[in-house]
Amino acid sequence: MLAGERIAMGLAATLLVPALLSLAAGAVQTNSARAQSSAESDTVPARIDSQQRMSVAVRIGDAGPFRFLIDTGAQNTVVSDSLADQLKLTEAGSAVVTGIAGSLPVRTVTIDELALGKRSYYGLLAPVLEEKNIGADGIVGVDGLQGQRVLIDFRKNLMTIEERRGAAADNDYDIVVTARRKSGQLIMTDARIDGVATNVVIDSGAEGTIGNLALQQALGKKGAALIPILLTSVTGQTATANIAVSRSLKIQGMEITNVAIAFIDAPPFRVLGLEKKPAILLGMRELRVFPRIAIDFPTRRVLFQLPQDNWSNGFASIP
Repeated sequence: MLAGERIAMGLAATLLVPALLSLAAGAVQTNSARAQSSAESDTVPARIDSQQRMSVAVRIGDAGPFRFLIDTGAQNTVVSDSLADQLKLTEAGSAVVTGIAGSLPVRTVTIDELALGKRSYYGLLAPVLEEKNIGADGIVGVDGLQGQRVLIDFRKNLMTIEERRGAAADNDYDIVVTARRKSGQLIMTDARIDGVATNVVIDSGAEGTIGNLALQQALGKKGAALIPILLTSVTGQTATANIAVSRSLKIQGMEITNVAIAFIDAPPFRVLGLEKKPAILLGMRELRVFPRIAIDFPTRRVLFQLPQDNWSNGFASIP
């Protein structure tokens, strides 16, 4: 779920959809970042781009600040080719990146230290992608967020990274969903789209939502209900998908209505073991109906704060 996938609808409209960033087994996934912080909780301002993606300022060593997208759907932190060359980051061989439109061999570099707010992450092994495709200097993936709780405040455009807090902190949220872990991602299984049991992965690096062919078949979406679209990945690859609107997405006690889903047989679903099970990668268009969400990696939970006006912006609570 690399941030920055583009959907071209007709000649003008575009959406960004996710693509899982995963590296070939035996390449760099054995690397794990080590985080150090002088504070239990650290809040940083986020900037919103034209595709509703959130980016934050980071430093690499003594250089920066640079704008990195926050992508909870990307397994690995990414750096742009121009920044890698500018900073003369140490080359670390090559790896195969799997995105929404396929796989691509890329070079990798070592980031000795990446600072986000008061936190520093050490020993990141990052794929290098073209800046023109990313639309930013890089991407902060979940390899830098494991072991922490990530809070995204959509109303105030803030991101907070904190150590695991006590149960009292959960009182700020209305819905708490326990997820299972796969390849570093948290997958929510207690969801239904138009009555079909569906697996859901949160993807903050994407504007739109994408679904697999198993979900399309289960929903019976076909013929005139589908609009062909072209996906252009941040890897530069392209693929064709079909977009349709589902009436509702229900997760425990909440419902999002009129969910536009781009259906495609995308490699990310195979990486997550979801190619034969109905599944979606939930993008920012739907996520922004919530004032705040928190992704608690240590406890495998996703927490949602509901809008005060339950029927605004395509959202409804379920009695």
